[in-house]
Amino acid sequence: MAEINVSAESRDLTMVERIGVHSHIHGLGLNSSLEPRAVSEGMVGQTKARKAAGIILQMIKEGKIAGRAVLIAGQAGTGKTAIAIGMAKSLGLETPFAMVAGSELFSLEISKTEALKQAFRKAIGVRIKEEVDIIEGEVVDVQIDRPEVSGAASKTGKLTLKTTEMERVYDMGVKMTGSLRKEKVRRGDVIAIDKDIGMITKLGRSFTSARDYDAMGPQTKFVQCPEGELQKRKEVVRCVTLHEIDVINSSMRGFLALFTGDTGQVPSEVRESVDEKVIEWRDGGKADVVPGVLFIDDVHMLDIECFSFLDCVLENEMAPILVIATDRGITTVRGTDYESPHGIPVELLDRLLIITTQPYTEDEISKIIEIRCQEEDVEVSEEAKLLLTKMGANISLRYSISLITPAALACQKRKGTIVEVRDVHRVYTLFLDVKRSTQFLMECESQYMFNEAGDDGDTRRKPTQ
Repeated sequence: MAEINVSAESRDLTMVERIGVHSHIHGLGLNSSLEPRAVSEGMVGQTKARKAAGIILQMIKEGKIAGRAVLIAGQAGTGKTAIAIGMAKSLGLETPFAMVAGSELFSLEISKTEALKQAFRKAIGVRIKEEVDIIEGEVVDVQIDRPEVSGAASKTGKLTLKTTEMERVYDMGVKMTGSLRKEKVRRGDVIAIDKDIGMITKLGRSFTSARDYDAMGPQTKFVQCPEGELQKRKEVVRCVTLHEIDVINSSMRGFLALFTGDTGQVPSEVRESVDEKVIEWRDGGKADVVPGVLFIDDVHMLDIECFSFLDCVLENEMAPILVIATDRGITTVRGTDYESPHGIPVELLDRLLIITTQPYTEDEISKIIEIRCQEEDVEVSEEAKLLLTKMGANISLRYSISLITPAALACQKRKGTIVEVRDVHRVYTLFLDVKRSTQFLMECESQYMFNEAGDDGDTRRKPTQ
């Protein structure tokens, strides 16, 4: 393979925003001195764990560590995954962050070691520097010609750009008009157009449009109108991961394989060629290698072969930071008959920096409930919020948070606007928690097939001799 191809289009993905379990997390909630704030960026409590994660984060940003591993250990529902996502948000888009569940490795069509290799290479970024022709200016006018008959012809148009010294009109084709509509470019925006690939980047609003500030909102960024020539040669930095380069060069479909997810097995020859080329770019000053973060949740689900592979990969010079999480105590290492703390072999545990999380206090649970109500856009009365807090403390935080949206729907059904205690009580009676479900099973065990509970009510599976 003589030439390594890197496609910028692999990053042109449309993000779909939904309210998820951790969508309220925007960072670790630390100040400039890496001291955790009580409530910040969606994070509540866990001050020691967040401070430890912040120190790791700072070392990653400064490029002082690579090939290290961190274990986040704690009970279920104590914010382990939230801390990992907070690290990812704090790192930003420039630093790769890959996330995988331990059980996921055993459900893929490829081998588990191949899945781990791909996950590791997703967490290693390459910043490629190159000089490109850029058209940069302030938008004076945008004209898009629409066909008179639907489907009769493709949309074309004209784009007028200016700098402080010149103004020019450009003819646009189908791809360019589509890019303009996608970026919502309008008069007064300052944009940059990559001539090679036709990618449009909105730099901000021109200061001449400052009078429209109230209409634009406080998040609007204002920039100066560009000076000099419209077309200029600039050095740009493109960020891709090693896995993206692997897929582009191993699949006949190139970067399109990234969209389908059908990457398949990547030949070792391709990876070796990619590594040689990247090292050549790095030594020649054309690229920088950025070790990112690989987060493996429920790491106790891995077996001894995976742990042995992780132990070896961490010794590689381009290895990313490995962050793993588990809620297990002393348990059997999968694939062996030996017990070990957290279900992780002792030789790998010896490499780990261990961060522990503690159960939330009732005050912290109350603040988390309040943040989730804001995130899900649900207005809750103080009495209902207190009831949800008590549930979070006595039953589980996850169960309490799960009742917020159902309670809001129950409130809508009775044509209310604020969730009251009766709405929470209604969904509490409809949806069982683990304790009530277990109690129900014990009371009705004779009515279920293949019941294995003993006479003493122990529902644990008996070992097979």
